[in-house]
Amino acid sequence: MSGFDKICLEQLNSKIRDIKDFPKPGIIFKDITPLLRDPDTLYMTNRLLAKPFLKEKVDLIVGLESRGFLFGPSLAMRLDAGFVPIRKPNKLPAKTISASYKLEYGEDSVEIHADSIIKGNRVLIHDDLIATGGTAAAATELVERLGGEVVGYSFLINLSFLEGTKKLKNNVLFDALLTF
Repeated sequence: MSGFDKICLEQLNSKIRDIKDFPKPGIIFKDITPLLRDPDTLYMTNRLLAKPFLKEKVDLIVGLESRGFLFGPSLAMRLDAGFVPIRKPNKLPAKTISASYKLEYGEDSVEIHADSIIKGNRVLIHDDLIATGGTAAAATELVERLGGEVVGYSFLINLSFLEGTKKLKNNVLFDALLTF
């Protein structure tokens, strides 16, 4: 990593604020809205998210609801790829397939349009943050069920103490700009 990239990451880190007890007591929420508000850090984030994947042949970026939609389309543009949303149930208008994942307090699921990935598409899964890894693992399942090949994972933040990366494919490129 270049010295310039390190300076950029320090600036990104300075724009992420901790919100205590959100969305429930005991949770410290990593709020990226100050980063989004600043044009310089917004630009740096987009540039740095794309950098590790520039030499990969990526056909599609799959963005996870909802904050994966913030950087997913611009990441797709930088990588000359398309963008496909993965959403909570009953939010997509056409025929979908779904995958469930466990939460600390129950279960949830996500959906993707059944025609959004063509067999052999090379797919990069993106979200703003990886915590327990359940959503990204469910996205992996959906991509593979549709015949896509997961070639990487892209995150702005990795909450490493929750060990979510253990649920991801370990033979593909993983990148998180910031680790807490």
